[in-house]
Amino acid sequence: MTRPYPDPFTTPDPQAVADSRIMDFARHVGVDGTDYAALHRWSVTDLEGFWGAVWEYFDIDADTPYEQVLAEERMPGARWFTGATLNYAHHALRNLTDDRPAIIALDENGSGYQLTGERLRRLVASVAATFRDLGVGQGDRVVGYLPNTPHAIVAFLAAASLGAVWSVCGQDYAPKAAADRFAQLEPTVLIAADGYLFNGTTHDRRDATLELAGSLPTLKATVLVDHVGLPWPSQTYPSLVVPWEDASTRTEELACQPVPFDHPLWVVFSSGTTGLPKGIVHGHGGVLLEHLKTLALHSDLGPGDRLLWYTTTHWMMWNLVASTLLTGATTCTYDGSPAPSTRPDVLWELAARHRVSVFGTSPQYLLGMAKFGIDPSAHDLSSVRGIGCTGSTLPASAYPWTRDHVGPRVQLASTSGGTDVVSGFAGSAPNTAVWPGELSAPYLGVALAAYDEEGLPVVGRVGELVITRPMPSMPLYFWNDPDGSRYRDAYFSTYPGAWRHGDWITVTPHGSVIVHGRSDSTLNRNGVRLGSADIYDVVERLPEITEALVIGAEEPDGGYWMPLFVALADGAVLNDALCEKVREAIRTGASPRHVPDEILAVPGIPHTRTGKKLEVPVKRLLQGAPVDQVVNPATVDIPDLIDHFARLGAERHRLLTHDTAMDAPRSQA
Repeated sequence: MTRPYPDPFTTPDPQAVADSRIMDFARHVGVDGTDYAALHRWSVTDLEGFWGAVWEYFDIDADTPYEQVLAEERMPGARWFTGATLNYAHHALRNLTDDRPAIIALDENGSGYQLTGERLRRLVASVAATFRDLGVGQGDRVVGYLPNTPHAIVAFLAAASLGAVWSVCGQDYAPKAAADRFAQLEPTVLIAADGYLFNGTTHDRRDATLELAGSLPTLKATVLVDHVGLPWPSQTYPSLVVPWEDASTRTEELACQPVPFDHPLWVVFSSGTTGLPKGIVHGHGGVLLEHLKTLALHSDLGPGDRLLWYTTTHWMMWNLVASTLLTGATTCTYDGSPAPSTRPDVLWELAARHRVSVFGTSPQYLLGMAKFGIDPSAHDLSSVRGIGCTGSTLPASAYPWTRDHVGPRVQLASTSGGTDVVSGFAGSAPNTAVWPGELSAPYLGVALAAYDEEGLPVVGRVGELVITRPMPSMPLYFWNDPDGSRYRDAYFSTYPGAWRHGDWITVTPHGSVIVHGRSDSTLNRNGVRLGSADIYDVVERLPEITEALVIGAEEPDGGYWMPLFVALADGAVLNDALCEKVREAIRTGASPRHVPDEILAVPGIPHTRTGKKLEVPVKRLLQGAPVDQVVNPATVDIPDLIDHFARLGAERHRLLTHDTAMDAPRSQA
């Protein structure tokens, strides 16, 4: 497919490059920072030199020094910074200024409050002491059922300071869905809020908290947070109840427990759409180095900067929101809808009011802003120098809109990574050019390649995204996977010794990365493959369509059915004229071989709770698989949509079975 913008859309501003942290790092290591490709080559050729330089540049404060940067290079099982002991929470709190905001708490009503560096340290010390008194020690698990507020960051840092292991999910998860995650961890303490805000509604989660606590038999205590002002009733909990007010108002000194470099920091969970969610375990040291690199070097965050990235606590971007503190920058939490019906531009309003440096969002948000005519330039966004965008593929059409409605000097940085490494594989930096629809380059320290079917690297052709050398933030292990077999099967069964991520990409001759979609949902029409993202890029630009989903389903008779499902904008009708308009858009803008067999209107497109379209589960439903073998509705943003696709699949399966029977010889019918 021909890309609509063969030349760079933006090139680095020389002054911005000169003033950036990545340029300062390049000077520190003696590499030309104006040549990102040279810096990246060094970072993946000399892994020990690069990661040792990251350690030195950010002045990692280890209680005991490391013996070797990379004692054993293998995947899985690389051994990083052997012998070192440190603590993530110590580094998150050490660079904060006492009287400047460390966290700014915001909500969809536009209100909020600030926690200074001094106040945050006191809160963490108090909550850590409470945890310790409740029996939490090194290696014990503390879990949060919380919205994106400072309470979650405080509780996380308190747990980390003790060497305890943290995990969190948002309160839009039903109690059973939360228990599917937390019960695996056998937690000691649960922290839960009374509710959360979304689109003008206060959602009461008091009964849900009681139900969740009852599903966790190992709890010694439940800490109850007053967030939305709902009184906690006198109910019988299965464990001791501690009000957040009591837990957070003690006068204590913070003492962070040194732990080994690879001591577990947190457990993040896979979406769990097709089974029990996998618990992915990351370590203190790996996260510390990876997030310093990502946030300070690639996003150019440091003291005086502010990050506002819309996320929920169960999306990996929340972990990066918390890690912003490592850089000395201020992080913003946000509770509410990204575009509430009464104030759809509230995030831009808040970014302007609080002088945000980096604004983070998703492709769906930017496309929605454009489609519904919301103009961010109505607000003073002169402080914003970068927009981070992740969660799915950002189409090329979003780039000119961002230039015209946010500002021509703002770098739009599309990134791709995963919960698996709780970071990015590719994106932008202050010293990279930007091509619309493309990720500027692999991140520093990420040995990224596209592999063909034979396991050979290809450039300018579609291949599987692989990582050929280890990263410090690769999982330590999966929870409850004692022999490591699930971990190995997840990433290393296709190309032994190389991490296969499951994305279908092209590495371009100029070094950028184009993400076409998940490789397990590739559209393979008569041997010609196309990524679903390329279909969405053209279809979702049409004003009549709010969102689309395409699948390619193999059929029992050897056929291949490729339907396109569309959610229509208000007032739009899927008539012959609109169907032809969609087909022509795909024919000319994506591929004439991938014009869909049918175009079907649906009430909505189902996603995971982190915003990813459920392509593979929908495909299996349409092939006739029962819901309970395909997807857990509790992990879907709008569960009723699963029923809609299940009914479509059952009806299609019935018709196909009937047609096959009618075509068979009468003796077999």
